Amino acid sequence: MKVLFLNPPFFPRFSRSQRSPAVTKSGTIYYPLWLAYCAGLLEENGFEIKLIDSPADNINKDKTLKLIQDFSPSLLISDTSTPSIYNDIAFADEIKKCIPDCFIILVGPHVSSLPDESLRLCQRLDAIAKGEYDLTILEIAKALEANNLDLKTITGISYKNNQEIIHNPQRAPMLDLDRLPMVSKVYKKHLNIKNYFFAASVYPEIQILTARGCPFRCFFCNWPQTFQGKIYRKRSAQNVLAEFIYIKEYLPEVKGLVIEDDTFTVDRNRVKEICELLIKNKVNLKWNANVRTDLDLETMRLMKAAGCYLLITGIESADENILNNINKGLKSEHLAQFFNNAKQLKLPIHAAFMAGNPGETIETLEMNVRLVEKYLPDTLQFFPLTPYPGTKAYEWARDNGYLKINSYRDYLTKDGLHNCVISIPGLSSNDLVKWCNKNRNAYYLSLKYIFYKLKRTISHPQEFLRTYKALLNFKKHLIVKH
Repeated sequence: MKVLFLNPPFFPRFSRSQRSPAVTKSGTIYYPLWLAYCAGLLEENGFEIKLIDSPADNINKDKTLKLIQDFSPSLLISDTSTPSIYNDIAFADEIKKCIPDCFIILVGPHVSSLPDESLRLCQRLDAIAKGEYDLTILEIAKALEANNLDLKTITGISYKNNQEIIHNPQRAPMLDLDRLPMVSKVYKKHLNIKNYFFAASVYPEIQILTARGCPFRCFFCNWPQTFQGKIYRKRSAQNVLAEFIYIKEYLPEVKGLVIEDDTFTVDRNRVKEICELLIKNKVNLKWNANVRTDLDLETMRLMKAAGCYLLITGIESADENILNNINKGLKSEHLAQFFNNAKQLKLPIHAAFMAGNPGETIETLEMNVRLVEKYLPDTLQFFPLTPYPGTKAYEWARDNGYLKINSYRDYLTKDGLHNCVISIPGLSSNDLVKWCNKNRNAYYLSLKYIFYKLKRTISHPQEFLRTYKALLNFKKHLIVKH
């Protein structure tokens, strides 16, 4: 039986799979991570699969529809996001018109959070798979192939029975992640790796997950609250090692690996085991990962020895009251130690800050500027808080009247870039955008940063291409005056 996995057309290079979907100023575009994992699972179970990533391949709606018709799947799984949801639902309707016998399922954080609303918007949709959907889709595919599909028996879905919306019980999260295929094998077979770019990574890069779920309670973070949950599940160290070795051997064009776990360093003992295996087996593949600022020096040193060349961290705010307000679970005192440890090891940092959190003022924003001027991260982002449906941040913004949207289209500008959708007391959406643009540009255009970056690129030639590509995409935003 044929099964098609679709990242549907929208804006060219629209990065739907990332936690905050948009066309990015840096040119970053994520792999369709979740679709690819599920596609690999079905392929391993004997189904004929096709994975189409229209935004990455710059394929328009007509061409995408033609590819789908030519493949003629019995089951189609289409990704969604909050900013693109109207487009995604309309395109699913178009597919159903052309292939009425195809069973169509929408997936992703948005429809997982708002299944009733999503089902009401789509006239021809067969079902929504809520949360992580690998096992749900596999069960549906097997039932369709055996011609005995009974939606009432499938956990983890919502669907319409005539006009009544039915919500089946939530599916328990997959605990044994080692049963999933290597997503890098799916990329190699079904995608063009050079289409994807991560501005903080050497290029070409590849993205994998070594764990799912996050035990921390950050009120803004999309995936743990809407999609993969807070139960932390992990691949074994040997399983992770095997994928590193596969990438090194069978994808020699890949220069860097992005570990896209919400927090790679949740289990320090496991991190140690993975790093020691990478060192012992002399894998020599560069990688980066998301970490928290309470990461200790010993673990940081071992990560670097194992090939980690960049730490990605959500600092969010230098003000401890704001960290408390957003349930970050970290102290501002961690920041100095984190940056000093990284500087001691000559390990670069990508630092992410948010503007517009509860308690934000112009004074708390300026604390972030002083922090980056002092510690000089390799790259940074100043970014207005973007609350998505299903998150505590969305509830806070909505309930207090801070959410300024008429429809989900307002999450993007007319060019598909991120749009600021909140205004808080003392700081309007326009104020937040101006502040982020002004201070981001001032940082990247400062002589101190330019000299640092030149020195870094000369001493690390492998970083030249990613820096150059990011600059090409970003330069028009650096010269905008506000």
